Amino acid sequence: MIDLNIRALTELTTRVLPAMIQRGHGRILNVASLAAFQPGPYLGVYCATKAYVLSFTEALHEEVRGTGIKVSALCPGPTESEFFEAADMNGTRLVKSGLAASSAKVAADGIAGLEANKAVNVSGALNNVAARSVRFIPRSIIRRIAGSMQAK
Repeated sequence: MIDLNIRALTELTTRVLPAMIQRGHGRILNVASLAAFQPGPYLGVYCATKAYVLSFTEALHEEVRGTGIKVSALCPGPTESEFFEAADMNGTRLVKSGLAASSAKVAADGIAGLEANKAVNVSGALNNVAARSVRFIPRSIIRRIAGSMQAK
């Protein structure tokens, strides 16, 4: 997970960015997660690597300002995919909540946010509220909420 979400993302970006800068045109869409905004009991490494994706993408967005390159971090919440099964999360409150968005909707939101050059693009109205609210709630409470949603 660290190799994919941190090492590969960073290496690929640093390999393609110089040519984009030289051309004065390019697009980089990195997939972070709603998990990037909070600590995640039972998904600690996942949440931490997604926080890296978000932070790295925001920094890059600012660094390339005015170059013709658009950079965006897509931050979906739960999404219909094989993720929950692969992460052995079936049966968690998060999966049972029924809040998962379709992958097509999340992808469309990602492309729209990239074209609008939004540095941070949280997919879904409820997810936007969740991402913004973590700034106003003590982290100890956020940890407990996240843990209760993600525990088996």
